[in-house]
Amino acid sequence: MNDPARSPEEEGIRLQKVLAAAGLGSRRACEALIEAGRVSVNDALVTAQGRRVDPATDVIRVDTMRINTAPGLVYLALNKPRGYVTAMSDPEGRPTVGDLVADRPERLFHVGRLDAETEGLLLLTNDGELAHRLAHPSYEVPKTYLAEVLGPVARDVGRRLRDGVELDDGIVRVDSFRLVDSTANRVLLEIVLHEGRKHIVRRALAEVGHPVQRLVRTSIGPVQLGGQKAGKIRTLRREELAGVFALVGM
Repeated sequence: MNDPARSPEEEGIRLQKVLAAAGLGSRRACEALIEAGRVSVNDALVTAQGRRVDPATDVIRVDTMRINTAPGLVYLALNKPRGYVTAMSDPEGRPTVGDLVADRPERLFHVGRLDAETEGLLLLTNDGELAHRLAHPSYEVPKTYLAEVLGPVARDVGRRLRDGVELDDGIVRVDSFRLVDSTANRVLLEIVLHEGRKHIVRRALAEVGHPVQRLVRTSIGPVQLGGQKAGKIRTLRREELAGVFALVGM
């Protein structure tokens, strides 16, 4: 039973121990971070040693960067291969992203979707609140895609997509458009948008006369696919996760 004479700050685990467990360095190094005024708990600066926290509920930041201290929560980046269904299982027996994480002990779910023929970055987590915010249109999370289309591409295509094109379920506007490369009749385009409607990139490009031949999502907010190989999974880096938290106000 908790001692009623103890304040909430006296309950829980020592802050420097929590920071060390989160990979911020040795306990002594974490004490130095606290002494330097670089650590806050629930937006209150902590400069004295001995503060106790609840790693499951307290929001801990170092240099304004939120640190993941909640036990058991995982945040993964998957490079989804072409031909895999964005689902944890499939009654038709098709390969799914669930197959790629079948050996993990956590009960994971995917954040948003990529259609079976689209490759690239997909986030997996067991943090329901973060997943909900990332998928909610009000947070306008930017997503970057590389699309291969048949060329040539007219000069006004980028302007048309930025101004907005009419689809059967409403207008879509891209945040940015860039021609990355052009070889013979193949053109590589970079599209950034925060829309989440089904097949939105494919439908938008088809509407301006350039059906997609290949589509890869390369980033979600601050998380980059980089050189990650198809089918491979990695844990989000500390700065990536902090950036994702900041993007959705957590």
